[in-house]
Amino acid sequence: MSEHETLTMTRDDTESITGSVIDDVTENTIPDGYLRDAAPILVVMGVCGCGKTSVATAIAERQGWDSAEADDFHPQANIDKMAAGIPLTDDDRWGWLDKLAAWIREHIDNGKPGVVTCSALKKVYRDKLRLPGVVFVYLSGDYDTVMELLAHRSGHFMKPAMLDSQFAILEPPSADEVHLTLDLSKHLSVEQETQAVLDALGV
Repeated sequence: MSEHETLTMTRDDTESITGSVIDDVTENTIPDGYLRDAAPILVVMGVCGCGKTSVATAIAERQGWDSAEADDFHPQANIDKMAAGIPLTDDDRWGWLDKLAAWIREHIDNGKPGVVTCSALKKVYRDKLRLPGVVFVYLSGDYDTVMELLAHRSGHFMKPAMLDSQFAILEPPSADEVHLTLDLSKHLSVEQETQAVLDALGV
């Protein structure tokens, strides 16, 4: 089976082969052959509270890939601002994105697959991370769906009230960006989301 055939299987085809459902991925713009000669680097993106860490961790553990959490790349000044409920500015984010891009570049250069979380809310942010083999995995949900998820979280420096600022600047990936989209309104389990992503990648 070719890679293109893998990425375009129907629900019945996928269920009969893997027992999972590939069309839980509502958008898939991965070009034919994109990952043939490149180690996949997944950037799991979306607003705070959408479940990026859970999905990224599950993928990394299942595949044995390296993983990283975007929050760990923030300087203390950024963490302090977010803890105080102050949204970050673009100037706050550039150095942080450069560090994430360096992590991605290192893995590409070494041919090592990886998965990293990053809100990557604006296209200009994603442009910093857009390197060969990178696939953005967008966890897409409306305000009420994500607020419900965020309200049940504890121990995180992002305050629920800051979700407004995240949606205000959110620019979902467009057709010319290599990405997969998962619709949070389907209320999939982390295991189902993970399987859908891996099915779509054909790995």
